[in-house]
Amino acid sequence: MAIEKLKPFINGKFMESSSGKYMEIYDPSTGEVIAETPCCTTAEVESAVTAARTAFPKWSNTPCPKRVEVLYKFRYLLIQNMDELTYMLCRENGKNWEEAKGDILKVKEPVEVACGAPSLMMGESLMNITQGFDSTLYREPIGVFAGIAPFNFPAMIPMGWMMPMCIAAGNTLVLKAASMTPMTSLRLAALLQEAGLPDGVVNIVTCSRKEAELLLTHPDVKGITFVGSTSIGRHVYTTAAANGKRVQCLCEAKNHALVLADAPVARSAAGIINSAFGCAGERCMALPAIAVEESIADRLVEELVKQVKTKKIGPAYDKTTDLGPVVTADHKKFVLDWIEKGIQEGARLILDGRSITVPGHEKGFYIGHTIFDYVTPEMTVGQSEIFGPVLCVKRVKNFEEGMTLMNANPFANGSVIFTQNGYYAREFAKRTHGGMVGVNVGIPVPAGMFPFAGHKLSFFGDLHCLGKDGLRFYTESKVVTSHWFTEEEAMKTKVSTWDGAL
Repeated sequence: MAIEKLKPFINGKFMESSSGKYMEIYDPSTGEVIAETPCCTTAEVESAVTAARTAFPKWSNTPCPKRVEVLYKFRYLLIQNMDELTYMLCRENGKNWEEAKGDILKVKEPVEVACGAPSLMMGESLMNITQGFDSTLYREPIGVFAGIAPFNFPAMIPMGWMMPMCIAAGNTLVLKAASMTPMTSLRLAALLQEAGLPDGVVNIVTCSRKEAELLLTHPDVKGITFVGSTSIGRHVYTTAAANGKRVQCLCEAKNHALVLADAPVARSAAGIINSAFGCAGERCMALPAIAVEESIADRLVEELVKQVKTKKIGPAYDKTTDLGPVVTADHKKFVLDWIEKGIQEGARLILDGRSITVPGHEKGFYIGHTIFDYVTPEMTVGQSEIFGPVLCVKRVKNFEEGMTLMNANPFANGSVIFTQNGYYAREFAKRTHGGMVGVNVGIPVPAGMFPFAGHKLSFFGDLHCLGKDGLRFYTESKVVTSHWFTEEEAMKTKVSTWDGAL
């Protein structure tokens, strides 16, 4: 099979890169190289910024209803090309079919929210704020934004979280797609072009961290949105903020669920399995750790193992697959090393996914469902993000011990409680550090009209992506105070020190 050579999308065109360095893209289901993407040069990243800067004046001056017409057409094209996009995402990322389709649908959702930008952008006003003076607040686009996307959601994050509200608000965008999984983003760029997006409004490059560093310091880039590890997110935040940019960095997580004794065991186990092992655990809203009341821990663990053994492991694009592969051989080794570390730390390995092979796909990057029991607070396997199909079970005496254990974690993206008790559900929602809370909902990712609200070391910044926070991130407010002179006042030469402000 011929290996496809990808091209960056700059100023409305797929350009031949002058880089002599290409990065391999694998089909995780087979282990085969299916494409190569260029490590764009610094000059090519610079040209993407220049294209975005050049496009900004005209695009920002385009009436908001006209801007969102492009997104309406893009939404239609998403639906028309759903199967093609789903297959492409399965093939480059390893998500199973339904997970990959959901990744595409999670582009459609924030696009639909951004189509409401003419209403969302509306300001506020007050007539006669003091005698004869009126004030009006407007929201205005800021300029060029840069998005730095991770490998795990090749569609949803760059083209759902980053693109729609950014351009609907009148900004332009330079996306650094993940070098491991850029194919879906580049295909979506072609659909944007087909929908009528003007040249330069959205640009996509693939490159190494060295070239991407330019985006953090470039004077023409006004804001950065980043999704990735906490260590890199901290660097992005401090560097870009020090260079006067607006920044939001969505980072790692170790989401926990608290399972109380009154929780329905079979249904809670099904929710935990879906949350822990969906997308092969490669998502920052996965549920890789559960704190279980001791009185039901044995029953729950038995149920988890029973249900997991019914799940099919296989290639991503087989529609009967429940668990697909992880993204690369290197990431597989990373996860396997964590499993070994858990064993060394003394956690009890009750389900071992290390020796999984899939007939006909022996070179794929597969790891089976893995469950550790009796994980204690000092074990790093239960504290650090593994980003793979590994679940840690922690046993606690009661609600209070579980609450303390969960809140001790340095990350705070999501947190979940499984219970039928309204009092404890309310207490949990009030006291948890997690920014996105689930009550009997294993993955409490909010819909696009709400913010993706991580806390603690899961987020650096002031304004989250999506929802009203997302709109505020991509706009700045301008307040206009106006006053019209009467004939009598027009003759006056003495003006109050505060001139109508008091």
